[in-house]
Amino acid sequence: MQTEKVVDHIVNWLKAYATKAGVNGFVVGVSGGIDSAVTSTLCAKTGLNVLCVEMPIHQASSHVSRAHEHIAQLKARFGNVDDTRANLTPVFESFKSEVFMDGDQATIDMALANTRARLRMTTLYYYAGLYGLLVAGTGNKVEDFGVGFYTKYGDGGVDLSPIADLLKSQVYAIGTYLNVPESIINAAPSDGLFGDARSDEDQIGASYPELEWAMQKDSEGKSDADFSGREQEVFKIYKRYNTSNKHKMIPIPICEIPINLL
Repeated sequence: MQTEKVVDHIVNWLKAYATKAGVNGFVVGVSGGIDSAVTSTLCAKTGLNVLCVEMPIHQASSHVSRAHEHIAQLKARFGNVDDTRANLTPVFESFKSEVFMDGDQATIDMALANTRARLRMTTLYYYAGLYGLLVAGTGNKVEDFGVGFYTKYGDGGVDLSPIADLLKSQVYAIGTYLNVPESIINAAPSDGLFGDARSDEDQIGASYPELEWAMQKDSEGKSDADFSGREQEVFKIYKRYNTSNKHKMIPIPICEIPINLL
């Protein structure tokens, strides 16, 4: 990958899109992870206004400290960056007190995890509307188009996606080039939706390098029968997520009414 040229391409694309849309810049949810760090830095390099929003909900302290470190570094480097913090924990707890908690605990936990992401999306769009900004998505190619590892209408609810055509390994390469803090580069990827430090690999059962491999093999038309051992296991994990989350990757189904019925 020609990292410098890719960075310039994304920055120019962001600036051109925002200018054409007639907005003032971007709002980015900053979590302390590599994707949001790279996205917010790319947005900052446009010279347009960038609002970094931290939105903790029972957040692990390591996530919070990395987010603070990144925002402080970004504000020191770019005069067009501002930040704010919306503590959504009370909102989340209030929501929980108003809904039923029926079903097994794992199902409840997953539903609540997705609720966290949707509360954050709502917060980002509040600030986007307030200041005339676009919500910049932080999803990468493996998450968005491989395993669908994001929340529909949560972190998947954005105005534009600057890094969605980049594999996770490429995001890391760009992060290093952009001088993202080492604490973020070295941290295990995590969605931070469960209030603890569990990683994406803990949840998915495969690492991002493994998922990138499986994504490539799937594009070549391979099947799990072509592999054995760990490779077969990883390929099956990838296909299971890719299949079950396909609804996130395609347009919303529309029931088309036959002309003769109208």
